[in-house]
Amino acid sequence: MIALVTRMADDVEQLWLTALSQRMPDETIIPFRHLDDAARQQVDIAIVANPDPADIARLPGLKWIHSVWAGVERLVGELAESRLPIVRLIDPELSRTMAEAVLAWTYYLFRDMPAYAQFQRQRVWQQLPYRRPEEVTVGLLGMGALGTASALRLKSAGFSVMGWSRAEKSLEGVETVFGDKGLNHLLSRSDILVCLLPLTGETRGLLDGARLSALPKGACLMNFARGPVVVSEDLIDALNAGAMKHAVLDVFDVEPLPAENPLWDHPAITVLPHISAPTDRETAAAIVAANILTYRSTGILPPTVDMERGY
Repeated sequence: MIALVTRMADDVEQLWLTALSQRMPDETIIPFRHLDDAARQQVDIAIVANPDPADIARLPGLKWIHSVWAGVERLVGELAESRLPIVRLIDPELSRTMAEAVLAWTYYLFRDMPAYAQFQRQRVWQQLPYRRPEEVTVGLLGMGALGTASALRLKSAGFSVMGWSRAEKSLEGVETVFGDKGLNHLLSRSDILVCLLPLTGETRGLLDGARLSALPKGACLMNFARGPVVVSEDLIDALNAGAMKHAVLDVFDVEPLPAENPLWDHPAITVLPHISAPTDRETAAAIVAANILTYRSTGILPPTVDMERGY
């Protein structure tokens, strides 16, 4: 038996239940809140979306967990003591959607859209110099599935692309670097810096004042990863000082972003409501189902999260 354990609204959870059940007609999938004591004893797999750890603890026969999200830092933090294998969602559609967003907002910054919006508000008719894409270096932090797809999309659009990762990687046509030395090199070259890193103990606060100051003067930032990777106060200081030009933020320390947060009103910040790469329920359900059906037939788990690394 499979338990669907989420903190979703009931109507949204029902949509997920329908999508998953259609792809696994021979499985019994039941939302956790509908399980009685006897049924909870029979659950061996949990499909989850930010579950309450107390609910997971009430499934004594649970063997592994499949998340319907790509980000798993919350699961790692809250379920580490359970020692249960966790499988995160790896969906090519998610990578495509993220690459689309990275390219779209790169164009927004590259073509000076924030400045032109300000000119409109001020009723100023002013043209800014045009730069060709190859004159602009986009630095990507994180070269996993999302970063790789984004790098290739940017490269095909003509931008100069660099990528940084925790360990050495290579990607044809893209300059890749790794480690502390590589990070410093990428920062010094990035006209537009795109953060796609998972949130771990190593990446929390990674983009602080010192690292932001390593960017070229007038650089821009896009954070499509997790809010705590960027130190918000340091980012505001860099923007106020004119060291950086603009930031597009799709993720925040607290979500939804509180109405009183100063990020909302900053003239050099674009606030987005965590929309850069929404999970596609249909493709995600198909991937989760395929992983579970393979496990049922072979007993082999899909690749699981490294609890030490956090992803």
